[in-house]
Amino acid sequence: MSEQRGSWYLLTGLVLGAVLGLVYARLLSPVRYFDSSPAALHPQFKDTYRALIAAAYAATGDLVRARARLELLGDPDPVRAVAGQAQRSLAGGNAPAEASALGSLALALGQPAGSHSPTSPPGSGPAQEATPTESANPPGAALTPTEGIPSPNPGAPASPTAGNTPVTITAAPGATPFDTPTLLPTRTATPTPGSPFVLQSRELFCDPELPEALIQVLAYDAAGQPVPGVEVMITWQGGEEHFFTGLKPELSLGYADFAMTPGTVYTLRLAEGGQPIADLSAAECEGGPGGRYYGAWRLVFSQP
Repeated sequence: MSEQRGSWYLLTGLVLGAVLGLVYARLLSPVRYFDSSPAALHPQFKDTYRALIAAAYAATGDLVRARARLELLGDPDPVRAVAGQAQRSLAGGNAPAEASALGSLALALGQPAGSHSPTSPPGSGPAQEATPTESANPPGAALTPTEGIPSPNPGAPASPTAGNTPVTITAAPGATPFDTPTLLPTRTATPTPGSPFVLQSRELFCDPELPEALIQVLAYDAAGQPVPGVEVMITWQGGEEHFFTGLKPELSLGYADFAMTPGTVYTLRLAEGGQPIADLSAAECEGGPGGRYYGAWRLVFSQP
């Protein structure tokens, strides 16, 4: 009898404890919820936030909303933050779709104001390239963030874009009126399916201001416009790396670079096709303030 009475006491104590705990948690000291700013997130969660913004932009093309969401993160330079995450995503072996979405968002954010429609999908805005200004550097100098990228066809005439010439459509007498078609903006240059890139030039440039030995890749379409999103594959003994053009829009939409390790021989190839470029290695130059320094290989590709 005493053992049964003790069991009932334990059950009664558990019930009373649960009731008192609920009363305290619900009435006396309820949980208070606070709205946290995305700027207070851990850097890892900020990367996840940017990836979601890029995925939403890739699906909707709403650049205004994407820009507003990025401002909530409080990054000093949202364009650099998104482009840097795209490069880290490629280096970390993440899904190529994530890196591509981040790269497209970085390109759209880097375009001049008014060159991209808020409701148009990525790549449907007019292709605009900053006009390079004259520099004191001699011809053949390696690219720096303050220089523009010349077109492989500098003498080619500018192709007309939609909207230069007004179009007037007049209905015939007695015909049913119809809506005037709206001219769509020129699409940003993209690789032509089935048209491989061809190596146009391979030159070694010496610039003592370069921090390290580089392989600089420039991709142009048949019209001489820089092409973003071209996958570049570099292999060496015991290693391989993939990256894309356009992740540094401050230089060019068709630009990409790779830092070489001295003493290593690399082979480069574009995923769009073409012959591999072999025997690329860090080459030394002379004449700088420190004597000898490493130059940069500049490879220019274009579509026929």
